[in-house]
Amino acid sequence: MSKTLLSRIKPLHNPKPKTPSPSNFPLTRRIKELVNEVCNILQTHDQWEHAVETRLSEEEIVPSDIAHLVFDKLKDAHVGLKFFDWVSQRPYGCPLDRFAYSSLLKLLAKFRVFPEIESLLSDLTTCEDKFPTLEALDAVIKAYSDSNLVDKAVELYYFVLKTYDLVPHVVTVNSLLQTLVKHGKTKVARRLYDELIEKSGGVENNFLDNFSTCIIVTGLSKEGNVEEGGKLIEDRWGKGCVPNVVFYNTLINGYCKKGDIRSAYGLFNELKLKSFLPTVETYGALINGFCKDGHFEKVDMLVQEMVARGVIVSARVYNTIIDARCRLGFTGEAIDTVRKMVEAGSKPDIVTYNILISYSCKDEKIQEAEKFLEQVKNMGLVPTKFSYTPMIHAYCKFGDFERALSLLAEMTEYGDKPDVSTYGALVHGLVVSGEVDVALVIRDKMIERGVSPDAGIYNVLMSGLCKNLKLPAARQLLDEMLGHGILPDAYVYATLVDGCVRNGEFQEAKKLFEQTIEMGMDPGLVGYNAMIKGYCKFGLMKDAVACISRMKKSKISPDAFTYSTVIDGYVKQHDLRRALMIIPHMVKRNCMPNVVTYSSLIYGFCQNGDLVRAENLFNGMQSNGMMPNVITYSILVGSFCKVGKLAKAASIFEQMLMHKCYPTDVTFNYLVNGFSHCTPTIFSKEKNDPQDEKNSMFMATFKRMISDGWHPINAAYNSIITCLCLHKMLKTALLLRDKMISKGYTTDSVTFAALLHGICLDEKSKEWKSIISCSLSATELSAALKYSLIFDQYLSHGSDSEASVILHTLVKDHVS
Repeated sequence: MSKTLLSRIKPLHNPKPKTPSPSNFPLTRRIKELVNEVCNILQTHDQWEHAVETRLSEEEIVPSDIAHLVFDKLKDAHVGLKFFDWVSQRPYGCPLDRFAYSSLLKLLAKFRVFPEIESLLSDLTTCEDKFPTLEALDAVIKAYSDSNLVDKAVELYYFVLKTYDLVPHVVTVNSLLQTLVKHGKTKVARRLYDELIEKSGGVENNFLDNFSTCIIVTGLSKEGNVEEGGKLIEDRWGKGCVPNVVFYNTLINGYCKKGDIRSAYGLFNELKLKSFLPTVETYGALINGFCKDGHFEKVDMLVQEMVARGVIVSARVYNTIIDARCRLGFTGEAIDTVRKMVEAGSKPDIVTYNILISYSCKDEKIQEAEKFLEQVKNMGLVPTKFSYTPMIHAYCKFGDFERALSLLAEMTEYGDKPDVSTYGALVHGLVVSGEVDVALVIRDKMIERGVSPDAGIYNVLMSGLCKNLKLPAARQLLDEMLGHGILPDAYVYATLVDGCVRNGEFQEAKKLFEQTIEMGMDPGLVGYNAMIKGYCKFGLMKDAVACISRMKKSKISPDAFTYSTVIDGYVKQHDLRRALMIIPHMVKRNCMPNVVTYSSLIYGFCQNGDLVRAENLFNGMQSNGMMPNVITYSILVGSFCKVGKLAKAASIFEQMLMHKCYPTDVTFNYLVNGFSHCTPTIFSKEKNDPQDEKNSMFMATFKRMISDGWHPINAAYNSIITCLCLHKMLKTALLLRDKMISKGYTTDSVTFAALLHGICLDEKSKEWKSIISCSLSATELSAALKYSLIFDQYLSHGSDSEASVILHTLVKDHVS
């Protein structure tokens, strides 16, 4: 900003015209006592009419004379309305004056009785002698504003402005401005603000105050127009605006939310130069901004500055830092921040621990989450649903439903009743893990406990049932959903359409899809994609393309999934030419091919026997930053095995493991079948693929085992297990060993050596005996050591691995 925000300003005196006071009676002590008595009768007597009439007759006072005083004193709007009706309908006496009506309006406004307010206003504003006072209308405008009835507040504000040619009290104006900004109507608030500036001739006035300007600046900042907010402060400098630290905080916070941390920090330095003292809000906004960008050096510097200035670093500020460190993967630093927090005398609160629990669960470190939950209890903090929900979800993901359910029960014991979000996490976790029946039981339990499932939970359950080909149960769930008065959305119908497609009921899928549109419901992208998937699955490619045109007409843009589905459909129809023609349409609509697109095309080229183009496409997708998935790798592994290019298949498999893509049984079957049936060609074709042979652990292991007389199937299994172990996939290797045994193939010295390497690489060398058993003879141990030393060559140690050391010891012990 070009000018300083500081200024000393003296507001101009611009008093409103005096409103005449009621002239019925002077407010003497006797009248005050009488009013108190009447109010007491009104509020405590059921048959109050006679009692009030008698008491007023004794003083020779007509009820209408003191009505305004009674309304001002009453503490019940409904009692006030009854008194108003009684006084208004009396056959004699003076009618109520404008002051009585105004007092009633203020009473109704105080208790937010809006229907009666609107009815009364309608009568009063058309009768000049009953016209409400500005004070009463002020109260109604503020009541509307405070109750978020912003349109009515604005309408009445302009009515008052037009009728009185005066502005309501500045407190009322500010309430209205604040409500407008809160509801995202900053433009309306700014127009109102500017009108008041213009009405004052642009000089100091009592229409607005510092807070008025700050409200507008806050609104502009929330919308990202921080520079405009700063300019407004400059323009109002010396004209009714005295900039203070609140203004700076508003702008700094606005810049931070906008992502312009540089401007925010510049304003922070300007604030200090102008001798303002930064507050915890100032530092909090900046720390939040730097945390979003991961600039933790600046964060640490600001925290140190807060401490040096004596500004208390609140738990909220620390929680911001802890959350940011966890979000960016610096969990260790986050825990260190908690330690510093404690050392600084700021106690971690439940939010602190909920952050740590949540990110531990996201990182699949469930035992750490358990420790944090235990610390919560030990510190006397009360766990909330945000403590338990991430853990429930994580345990479901790991398949430990017993622990998930016990946490649900524990959460209830602590008094925080599971809500639809908590149950939703549990249901979702169970469905994802394939435990749909258990998820249905949880659905029953939540209904028993008075928590109604929402459309999201029903959708997840129906999706799980459909994927398990339990379509009748999914339909039954839809009926139940309707029975509970929960209207299905487009996602629910899309799920059922997809379920019908999976179940082979194409006509039913088509019927459901058309019904969705007939009911006036937009199927949305998900619904159209489900139907297109159905057309493609059943080979109706013309209908699939027509469905894309239909969705475009409905202003729904196809996405990568849409196009990839159609490409896959053409490939499965052996129409690679049309599949390739879809790509330009994708690119034209800024839908870049994804891993599914590439995998389908690679499969198409492999089907046509064009492995060169398949491999080129495979390399191209990686060059474009697209990582292949297990399907992509398995397609190529299977295709190269099928044509006898085993070194190439082994190379692709090892790339797969190197990129931490876990293979499936399909991948293993391709390799075992390929290597067991093409063994004679391996040595004869060795020179054909020199690049693929080089540094291939799989090929080295397999060829050595064949040379040493192993059966090809055992050699293939052991080569796979070796690669898995040396790429730190021990769990997958152990599962494959079990499947190998279940198929009648025995483990041997090479299996043992490979698994021992995997255990040591998994840093479990001390417990290897509890993971694998060793019943090898001296000869077998020597063979295991021989292969272990071969494996060491691929680990780049330069010395014997821990596994080889263990084997040396075993051989030595056996000999001795």
